[in-house]
Amino acid sequence: MVTAGSALQARADQTVDLFSSETDALRRARSVLAQADADAELYQQSLAELTSHFERLIRETRRLITRSDRAEREMSALNLQLQTLAEQLEFRATHDALTGVLNRGAVIERAKRMLESTGAVLIVLDIDLFKQINDDFGHPAGDAVIRGIVECLAPIVAKVGVIGRVGGEEFTVVLPGSDLQQGLDYAEAMRAAIAGHCFAAPVNRQVTASFGVSASAAGLRFDAAYSSADTALYQAKRTGRNRVERAQG
Repeated sequence: MVTAGSALQARADQTVDLFSSETDALRRARSVLAQADADAELYQQSLAELTSHFERLIRETRRLITRSDRAEREMSALNLQLQTLAEQLEFRATHDALTGVLNRGAVIERAKRMLESTGAVLIVLDIDLFKQINDDFGHPAGDAVIRGIVECLAPIVAKVGVIGRVGGEEFTVVLPGSDLQQGLDYAEAMRAAIAGHCFAAPVNRQVTASFGVSASAAGLRFDAAYSSADTALYQAKRTGRNRVERAQG
């Protein structure tokens, strides 16, 4: 039966065996040095033997250093690949594949954190008559319109909040703080940017969106804040579309 102790001893013995010839050469050289009457030829033989073994050790050391350097480089490259892969997985887990903005789960989580700390303005928007776009031009054209909407929103929101796609043609913008007028101003800027955007063929026509805005102080639950903005959005739809409505109360 092989025990942990015997295994360690076996490895130690193997380590010693790797340098047994060098150990023997050193022992013989010390013996020669201890001989007061040893002649020059014996010294030369001892020196030659030591030199031979020293050169072998140098070669082995260089080989090991080279192997170690290569292993370190390979390890660094592997770590970089793993880090990149982890970042890619994290991005895919939290972002919408079509547009690159936050997905539903991620934007809700961000909104909850803001509501807990600073309060938040929620801007909910929905592309007007989007089903008709899909019916008239097909889903690839519809996807292009959705990406175009994000192109309109991103420059406005980039430094002040986050954008999330929460449904097929529905988005939520989250701004920190609870300034309702600021939220209305941003929503109006986004509405105008979308209405003025030139959507490429085969659509080749104006596309608009309707907006609902709510502002909530810190501590309000997400469901309540979102429901207020969503109710305002449907009020915008009922009163003509391509407009911004504020939450009541």
